[in-house]
Amino acid sequence: MMNQIELSVPYDNGYEPDEYMMQEDEWDRDLLLDPAWEKQQRKTFTAWCNSHLRKAGTQIENIEEDFRNGLKLMLLLEVISGERLPKPDRGKMRFHKIANVNKALDFITSKGVKLVSIGAEEIVDGNVKMTLGMIWTIILRFAIQDISVEETSAKEGLLLWCQRKTAPYRNVNVQNFHVSWKDGLAFCALIHRHRPELIDFQNLKDDPLGNLNLAFDIAEKHLDIPKMLDAEDILSTPKPDERAIMTYVSCFYHAFAGAEQAETAANRICKVLGVNQENEKLMEDYERLASELLEWIRRTIPWLENRVAEKTMVEMQRKLEDFRDYRRMHKPPKVQEKCQLEISFNTLQTKLRISNRPAFMPSEGKMVSDIASAWQGLEQAEKGYEEWLLTEIRRLERLDHLAEKFRQKATNHETWATGKEEMLSRKDYESASLMEVRALLRKHEAFESDLSAHQDRVEQIAAIAQELNELDYHDVASVNQRCQSICDLWDQLGTLTQKRREALERTEKLLETVEQLFLEYAKRSAPFNNWMEGAMEDLQDMFIVHTIEEVQTLIAAHEQFKATLPEADAERQAILGIQQEVLKISQNYGIRGDLTNPYSTITTEEIAIKWDKVKRLVPQRDSALQEELARQHANERLRRQFAAQANLIGPWIQTRMEEIGRCSMEMGGTLEDQMTQLKQYEHVIVSYKPNIDRLEGDHQLIQESLIFDNKHTNYTMEHIRVGWELLLTTIARTINEIETQILTRDAKGISQEQMHEFRSSFNHFDRRLHKARVEERGKLRPDEFKACLISLGHLGNDKQGEVEFARIMMLVDPSASGVVSFQSFIDFMTRETADTDTAEQVIASFRILAADKPYILADELRRELPPDQAEYCISRMPPYSGPGALPGALDYTAFSTALYGESDL
Repeated sequence: MMNQIELSVPYDNGYEPDEYMMQEDEWDRDLLLDPAWEKQQRKTFTAWCNSHLRKAGTQIENIEEDFRNGLKLMLLLEVISGERLPKPDRGKMRFHKIANVNKALDFITSKGVKLVSIGAEEIVDGNVKMTLGMIWTIILRFAIQDISVEETSAKEGLLLWCQRKTAPYRNVNVQNFHVSWKDGLAFCALIHRHRPELIDFQNLKDDPLGNLNLAFDIAEKHLDIPKMLDAEDILSTPKPDERAIMTYVSCFYHAFAGAEQAETAANRICKVLGVNQENEKLMEDYERLASELLEWIRRTIPWLENRVAEKTMVEMQRKLEDFRDYRRMHKPPKVQEKCQLEISFNTLQTKLRISNRPAFMPSEGKMVSDIASAWQGLEQAEKGYEEWLLTEIRRLERLDHLAEKFRQKATNHETWATGKEEMLSRKDYESASLMEVRALLRKHEAFESDLSAHQDRVEQIAAIAQELNELDYHDVASVNQRCQSICDLWDQLGTLTQKRREALERTEKLLETVEQLFLEYAKRSAPFNNWMEGAMEDLQDMFIVHTIEEVQTLIAAHEQFKATLPEADAERQAILGIQQEVLKISQNYGIRGDLTNPYSTITTEEIAIKWDKVKRLVPQRDSALQEELARQHANERLRRQFAAQANLIGPWIQTRMEEIGRCSMEMGGTLEDQMTQLKQYEHVIVSYKPNIDRLEGDHQLIQESLIFDNKHTNYTMEHIRVGWELLLTTIARTINEIETQILTRDAKGISQEQMHEFRSSFNHFDRRLHKARVEERGKLRPDEFKACLISLGHLGNDKQGEVEFARIMMLVDPSASGVVSFQSFIDFMTRETADTDTAEQVIASFRILAADKPYILADELRRELPPDQAEYCISRMPPYSGPGALPGALDYTAFSTALYGESDL
């Protein structure tokens, strides 16, 4: 309702409006004391009235005379109000004049002004005091009353406006509407503040008369404000008339009101554009980071999916080291980038939502879900890659062992077979005596025994070669070639052996002498020699074990072998005894000639050398097995050391996850308190990282030692890595959720009590709060969300409530995921009461800058807005195609609706 102005005495000497209830005799006494005020008001009020009457093509000369018939008074009221008054009486009689003045006074009263002691008769009679009081009432109602600055009005509002505008000028101090204006600087400051090109304020001199006349002349010439005051009158009076000064200053206020309105409109537009530019930068940053992360994933997945094994152990170990580098150095930063990308996306959407902008839709293939899907593909490719590498290394290790074993056995066999083909091809029996033939036959029998003993070795060589073929050994071609050569020679030796036996047997019938002792020596020395060679092979055989139990089994087998040495030594002594018996018989019976054993190539010296070698190899084998046992004990210590740390770290991570979940869902304290606690948790988690690094170091030692199992713990390094990455992601996301709630609370004006009430209601209906995993909490199903809204009194439990609930679900769950997050709940509870700028407000601001035109020009934008924001608008505004458009006209309406997602621009 419009404020009423109650005026008992229509003319005063500068008192506040509340002081207008003075008695008429008191006013008369003040007026007589200072008649200069009447002179100032006559001139000021006359000029003010003429500034409006000239719009109707007339003016007044004498204020108390020209308003006596009421005609120009009614015309003045019609001009300043824009309304039609009743038709005036045209008669010249006194009652016609009184009727017209009463029509004017009735109109003033209808505008909320309570007139006391002012009658039409006084105006018709030319009462100066009453006439000036009436004009001041009109000025106060139509020129000053509606001025408002920070909830003040009328005189206080006008004074505050003057103080604000002159505040930057150190030599201007406006405290009232009389003596503060006497030096003229306040008038000059008002003009300079709004139109600095009209006055050189810095060079004004201490000349009150000159300053006043300068301000009055400029106002009349350039601002269309008539000269209502006289500089000499102001300076000649100790206290200039307050009403005259207020009337004149109000003209400055109304002259500059349009500029103030344009400034306000420009500020609003700058704010809106600034928000839009900031959001566009955040969108560009998201697009760039998403592209880089997706490109890294695209490059990495083929590398992880490449399961083509290398040929050698060294190359496969290099692959394993590359994978370790990837897990330790390359992937962790990308985990942080992925988490930060999700946080940036959520923060951007919150800012857009708070500023009433449309939601951000990334480019195709760069949604958060697309990144999550690509990341899942990366982890799927990564899964099993390390296990495959270790399996291939074990396979290559076995291959190398088998290949070395093949080479040793092949070398021993080839050494044995050297010369055998030539020996079997000789025909020495043709010129031999009977005894020599028999000796050759026995020798051949010994060779066949030796040949039979080597049959198992050849089969072992062939079996190893077959296994190397099945395991795809990289140098299998040379293995096959060597194995084939051994087999071919073996077949040839078999054929030659058969042929020689047949020849000797044919000759045996002609020969009868035999050397039994030599034959016995040959028969016993050959197996013993073969046993020694086998023992040397076994004692030098490579072994590969992975547990203490396996090496202990080898030690037990070696102890059993050492237990057979006394029996073997007895056999050796017996064989040497045969040779000694030959020498004894030779000496006893005086045998002459060559005493070389014709049946065997194995000499006693050779047996002695091999026996000595066996005895040397036994302690060497002992030492090798003990070293291996020590290595397996060291591996066991590594297992226990890893298990001890893993069994602490695993539960620690789970405990921190539960603490974060409780902190984010419970309601102890303010959001800032929750943020402080989460920051403390984050500090604890970051400080715990050296424990993870130490565990990684122990795990690397375990892998380098080729340890493939650990019975002391159920935690693998992969479990710890996944848990640690989930913990880092969870704390970062939880902090971001609280930051988003704080941002929403501050932007929407939500009190801490309201936020507490929202969280309490939400948690009450979250049935999975204490059962589900941390990442599944904080989401309501539709029935739970509906019950929550009903409990808050925001939804009725009737048919109309069902319709309203369906509308609400479309707002809070547009993707139809079936759950409502706490952030969506908060957004909904605050959205409809939020005080945000709208497209309509921005359009109205542009209309002010465009002087009410439906379009705006580039020059107008550059004049009213900062350069960067002006060019931002010019580059994005579409051309205006409406009627009466000038060349280069821009459509600010389409641009404004596009800012809020209400058009397709």
